[in-house]
Amino acid sequence: MSDVKETQLLVIGGGPGGYPAALHAADHGMKVVLVDEDPKLGGVCLNRGCIPSKALLHAAKIIREAKHADSLGISFGEPKIDLDRLRAFVQQKVVGKLTSGIAQLCKGRNAETVRGHAEFLDANTVKVTGDTPQTIRFEKCIIATGGLPAMPKTFQINDPRVMDSTGALLLPDIPKTLLVVGGGYIGLEIGSVYAAMGTKVTVVEFLDTILAMADRDLVTVLEKRLKAEFDKIYVNTKVAAVKATPGGIVATLEGKDVPGEITFDRVLVSVGRRPNTTGLKLENAGLKLDDRGFIPVDGQRRTAVPHISAIGDVAGEPGLAHKATAEARVAVEAILGEPVEWNPRAIPAVIFTDPEIAWAGLTEKEAKEQTVPHEVLKFPWAASGRAVALDITNGLTKMLIDPDSKRILGVGIAGSGAGEMIAESVLAIEMGAVARDVMESIHPHPTLSETVMESAELAYGGATHVARPKRVTK
Repeated sequence: MSDVKETQLLVIGGGPGGYPAALHAADHGMKVVLVDEDPKLGGVCLNRGCIPSKALLHAAKIIREAKHADSLGISFGEPKIDLDRLRAFVQQKVVGKLTSGIAQLCKGRNAETVRGHAEFLDANTVKVTGDTPQTIRFEKCIIATGGLPAMPKTFQINDPRVMDSTGALLLPDIPKTLLVVGGGYIGLEIGSVYAAMGTKVTVVEFLDTILAMADRDLVTVLEKRLKAEFDKIYVNTKVAAVKATPGGIVATLEGKDVPGEITFDRVLVSVGRRPNTTGLKLENAGLKLDDRGFIPVDGQRRTAVPHISAIGDVAGEPGLAHKATAEARVAVEAILGEPVEWNPRAIPAVIFTDPEIAWAGLTEKEAKEQTVPHEVLKFPWAASGRAVALDITNGLTKMLIDPDSKRILGVGIAGSGAGEMIAESVLAIEMGAVARDVMESIHPHPTLSETVMESAELAYGGATHVARPKRVTK
């Protein structure tokens, strides 16, 4: 059929799962077509999520450091924020540069890109609607359509002052007051950006703690800073209703010792994300979603229809860009016939607030819930020369090890640069390293990375700069 495009591999979605899959397959000689709805490749992560938020968090950190410098005897005065220039930096110099780079990579690797929305006609054919409507027939397919912000009905009042993360990252203005609904990483990251720029931020979390997925001792390090920067943090609290008024968005709160109604200039709803399978017509390809809306996959990321794979946010949690990128390689190599399987020991998680929180492998919370034998080794940053020099001594590095073998089960870090530091621990866990492997790996001095090494030292007695607590015998 002359009006039907033929390809070996069709990739649906151009985010951190989709475009690496397309490039990897093209590098191995496959004819690839990549279909994406966005005007620019990169998906939510690059266009409306990970990258723009990190650019803004960097700006927020500069503001904080300028204020903190006063305690060192250096004064800069009050910062002046030019929103137009800040938006231009994020969208043009950061997002624009990276998206154009991906387009050039696809062009250079002969991975054809098509802008439009794909929907399945059958298990080997999709119809693409958009700039250039067409039909594509494929031998193999990888679905990588990502996720979308969840917006409960309570907040669907058709008022632009009620925002999801996409709207908040566009920096429409600097509101005097902001309600953040949800104490997860997205809400806290964006909330901390607005707080640094002068907004009075209130966080409402339904659970009994913010960042419920992380170990409490790590969260405490961040929570101390947030309580000083945010106006209020309410836990065990529900937003029962919101109402638009000329003077702002009136939120009705339900919880112990919370005000009944508060008016805010803007509201950020950050209560999670959902897999983006809207309009794909998966049923035409013989695919069904599980009870949480994900596409079920096996160890090779294949769906119930073996020549169709799914990766990233549509294929299950965690919804992390680097997880999607890693899955892309597995999916493509499985298609190429390689003996691969998705079975990572450590998928790192990072909360890019200030200070950061990062962890990999088993958390202490998970170890207790799963009754996994473990020993916890903690190194306080107050004993780190580098942390003292930087005046960031409230950090913490902890390591979980098997009590008998000393194999490293997990590592958690709370403090400046935790996201960069966690990579060493990911490698250690994936390689099945024991604490002595890390302890005997010489770390540069003075650096914060030494806190990982000294945590490992605690497995064999006291670390150089902190004594191991003596066990109390009864």
